[in-house]
Amino acid sequence: MDLQLENRTAGEWTVIRVNGELDLHTSPQLREHVLALVDDPPVRIALDLSGVGFMDSSSLGTLVTCLKRVRERDGRLVLVGVSGSPMKVFALTGLDRVFDIVSSPDDLPRD
Repeated sequence: MDLQLENRTAGEWTVIRVNGELDLHTSPQLREHVLALVDDPPVRIALDLSGVGFMDSSSLGTLVTCLKRVRERDGRLVLVGVSGSPMKVFALTGLDRVFDIVSSPDDLPRD
């Protein structure tokens, strides 16, 4: 399945809606998309993963890389709408305690 990425703005946040499966073949596309936005401060990126039904371990590495790069720029990266199988992966690896996770774009921090 192809990965579809769509940007929109919600206040000071760039919300990237991700649709499809995140795996070894699609994760690089997401990484490049996110990192292309990191050079435009202020960096406030929300990844809406509500359209992701499957994630593998390579996608976790991609998300951690994006998080580190955003933090290097004093920015924030928040995950939105993580549920089902992807949420189990975050919980099993403990990454649910590393990432800020909110249920919808309406819940994004306003700081």
